[in-house]
Amino acid sequence: MAEQFFTEDTLAFLTELALHNRREWFNDNKQSYENYVRTPALEFIDAMGPRMEKISPCFPAVSKKMGGSLMRIYRDIRFSRDKSPYKTNIGIQFRHQAGKDVHAPGYYLHIEPTQVLVAVGMWHPPGPALAAIRQAMDKHPELWRKAIGNPAFKRNFELAGDSLKRPPRGFSADHALIEDLKRKSFIGVRDLELKAVLKEDFPDKVAGLFGKATPFMKFLCKTLDVPF
Repeated sequence: MAEQFFTEDTLAFLTELALHNRREWFNDNKQSYENYVRTPALEFIDAMGPRMEKISPCFPAVSKKMGGSLMRIYRDIRFSRDKSPYKTNIGIQFRHQAGKDVHAPGYYLHIEPTQVLVAVGMWHPPGPALAAIRQAMDKHPELWRKAIGNPAFKRNFELAGDSLKRPPRGFSADHALIEDLKRKSFIGVRDLELKAVLKEDFPDKVAGLFGKATPFMKFLCKTLDVPF
């Protein structure tokens, strides 16, 4: 039976949190956070479990309050000028089972009142992983072109993220893939309409998009020598 997970109350809470991003306000409204954000997010993750299994068994859906697929609402403010203590979005990441942090290949869902998006791939991979991806692109350019040129991926995702201004060390400026080699992240992004979050078929919508990124994700996993 279909079930609605996120509601107008979810979006309203996130809107209010953006306006009152203080510990006192959050503590006073913690039950609303539990009711409208964390509980439905964990239920959504549960619903995604069998769907992620069909895409790949290597990206488990873990519905734990801490340490699972639901990302912390608390911001790391140690090195930030913005000292707001809370994130004003829901972040859900289905990480590769071989990865211990956000630098592993993964699938991501971002929900806030002004933007909903899904993303796939690797955001700012660490040096060794970044070097391995660039070397694979250089050695097997046809595999990279095939991954990002796959019709299903190309129709539904756009490569995003910041890039180097100059070619990375060891690559010439006239390399056929130089613009992609200059990328610091290897992610595909797709924006969704806000109303999609409120529909009962939202897990199917998200999983359907994740599935269309399979060629891209297989390339990254093979490059990093982890299973898909």
